[in-house]
Amino acid sequence: MATTTNQPAAETQSIRLKRFQDVKSSYVGAEGTPERHTYEAELRAEVIAEKIKELRKARHMTQQELGDKIGVKKAQVSRLESSTANITLDTLQKVFLALGARVTFGIEPLGE
Repeated sequence: MATTTNQPAAETQSIRLKRFQDVKSSYVGAEGTPERHTYEAELRAEVIAEKIKELRKARHMTQQELGDKIGVKKAQVSRLESSTANITLDTLQKVFLALGARVTFGIEPLGE
């Protein structure tokens, strides 16, 4: 016959829950650090690159067709869909305009 204890599960097993922000800070770096800034910039670049690819496919366009519309080779479009880390705002605007989308961004002052 199996024996059981009358202790609640919380007492027998300790689980530490962390906020996602805390986990990210421990792995990537605290907000305001160069490491965190680099991570956030790369993440935004990946999101933009994925959005380019998503919109192109939704418009039933090939990379070649998009390249022709914006005046670049297919290989350049492929690079844009992989990473936009070094893309200029002018190129970004051309790409999204060719895809029938508008680029908007906001500027917020840093906490004082």
